[in-house]
Amino acid sequence: MSTVQKIIIDQKYYGSIELPDTEAARRVVAIVSRAYAARKPIRINLIFSPGKLRALGYYQTGGAWQELLDLELYIELGRILRFNTDDACKLKNNIELINDMAHSHFNIAKRLSLVNKSVKTPSESVYLFWDIENFSNIAPIFNDLIDKYSIVDHHIYIAANPDSLYLFKDEWEANLYDYGKTLKSFNFTKCDHGKNVADGILLENFKQLQLKNADVYVMTFDRELKELFRDTSDPSINLYMMA
Repeated sequence: MSTVQKIIIDQKYYGSIELPDTEAARRVVAIVSRAYAARKPIRINLIFSPGKLRALGYYQTGGAWQELLDLELYIELGRILRFNTDDACKLKNNIELINDMAHSHFNIAKRLSLVNKSVKTPSESVYLFWDIENFSNIAPIFNDLIDKYSIVDHHIYIAANPDSLYLFKDEWEANLYDYGKTLKSFNFTKCDHGKNVADGILLENFKQLQLKNADVYVMTFDRELKELFRDTSDPSINLYMMA
């Protein structure tokens, strides 16, 4: 059961939201409202502890359904209060990916599509541009992409923002160790603070290479970034992205 809840902070009405009649939902609204009123930075760590964020990088019994509900509510509050929810959207996508994979042997390769042409043209090389923040579980990237298409280390470009690196670096390195790699094995960039900084680095890497006659895999959930890769790619490239 849910009710329509008015969002009023400091006697100012911002909009209304459909609020589930649960303690968890009321907690999310209360935490976000307090932070907004105090003009504090609003980030996903307001509603999830560092330990919970690390745990959500792995399969969750029941598919982390409560956490997904909390994230959907947080994202809707972001729309009403106009604060950035990129971190929440990435976490939501990652939870769904990991739990989908765990339940149905999720295969990234099966979700990849050639997005810039109807028929693949001949290619001479393979590149991967990887928004690792979307994939704290990196095994499918290796199993279904890197190993399958024999992508060499120096053709793999990775970037991460400081907050994500702080939260997930140990997990990424532990998973990479299973494949005999570290982040330094690839073209890895640690970015500065700022919205979409990591995304911008990947796009700039792509532009500087001026690739032609190559298969290019772009692993991100960011719609804007996908469009920018499409707009800047040479017609000879076979550009692959996830649906």
